[in-house]
Amino acid sequence: MAVVNIAEQEMKPDEVLLRLKYVGFCGSDLSTYLGKNPMVRMPVIPGHEVGAVIERVGADVPEGLRPGMTVTVNPYTNCGKCASCRGGRVNACQHNETLGVQRNGAMRELIALPWEKVIPAGLLTPRTCALIEPMSVGFHAVSRAQVTDIDVVLVIGCGMVGMGAVVRSVQRGATVVAADIDDEKLALAKQVGASYTINTQTDDVHSRLLEMTSGFGPDVVIEAVGSTATYQMAVDEVAFTGRVICIGYAKSEVSFQTKFFVQKELDIRGSRNAQPSDFRAVIHYLERGTCPVDRLISREVTPQEAPAAMQQWAERPGKVFRILVKW
Repeated sequence: MAVVNIAEQEMKPDEVLLRLKYVGFCGSDLSTYLGKNPMVRMPVIPGHEVGAVIERVGADVPEGLRPGMTVTVNPYTNCGKCASCRGGRVNACQHNETLGVQRNGAMRELIALPWEKVIPAGLLTPRTCALIEPMSVGFHAVSRAQVTDIDVVLVIGCGMVGMGAVVRSVQRGATVVAADIDDEKLALAKQVGASYTINTQTDDVHSRLLEMTSGFGPDVVIEAVGSTATYQMAVDEVAFTGRVICIGYAKSEVSFQTKFFVQKELDIRGSRNAQPSDFRAVIHYLERGTCPVDRLISREVTPQEAPAAMQQWAERPGKVFRILVKW
């Protein structure tokens, strides 16, 4: 990772030029840094968790977007022609290119983007805006799970995406169990509404879940880690006729007792990225002012400090929620 100079983009008539204020590093950026991200096209400018201010607008941009507005960004593309796009699920576009993964991202002073991808953030600060995208991924997983107020939801992994899943499940009236290996993250999950927590390294996960659910197991399990152990845990622990929602990308093949797929008559669903409605829902949540934003931000660094911060994160991955680069 290095800091370099690049030429300023030429802005098209239907684009908005953004001046970046804060951009977050996410787990996919860490995977890219470690050479473990199978989807990335290298070399790449990272960054898709954006808090920015509109610098200029092109001639064909609608009046609702004006210079000086605080905004975030929908960092995904959609082709409009594949099966996902035809069905209205543009977040799962077959040919999606995410900022900072398949195309150059937002870790830069200025970026020009199509106006449709720029989302006004009301009175939120650019710093808070950098949390919107990862939380929206968790919100979308809850929609995929069709969570209701009679469900017990187990969220495995309490990073930013998992925290979004906890928040949205609580908003829908569900009883939430948060599971992680880090007690600080579990305490924060409790603060945003989880009823119970489980440390998967020190607790007997199976017996604790049976105690919490009167022997039934959780109705919904949201996997937000992407490891062999957590994928297997999701299938093993979910209740009969439950729903398993998969967000995390496992880095290797996962072996399952497939008898549970049939015996439990499970719904196993992937959850990818987020819909525009998920972004709006997160903005609405953050506008309430109840989110412990400062506790979700582990560090703020300058661009020059970013390489060292990423190396430190790689050495202690479990202790970071979000690193924000302040431009």
